Amino acid sequence: MQLLRRTDYPEGRFTLAFVGYGDEAKEAVLELTHNRDAPSYQLGTGYGHVALAVPDAAADCATIKARGGKVVREAGPMKHGSTIIAFDEDPDGYKIELIQRA
Repeated sequence: MQLLRRTDYPEGRFTLAFVGYGDEAKEAVLELTHNRDAPSYQLGTGYGHVALAVPDAAADCATIKARGGKVVREAGPMKHGSTIIAFDEDPDGYKIELIQRA
């Protein structure tokens, strides 16, 4: 994999790095989040989260809830930007981010 792009969020104290094997529009991409102030990790926090690109984050939240899943952040703009995101949580407490494609 190669670094495709990186974005620093100084006010949020985190950096996002996107790695993959090619064009993001055609290939799977892994988003890695570096949280500068993370103290330690336990079950549910061993890594930040996994992120998936989706066409409609709000619709996916509705589907997740209808199927008994746990949405922990409804779809809306990210705190230090304008990208629409949402979060759900797996049974072990790990977060799954839904990133709405522009």
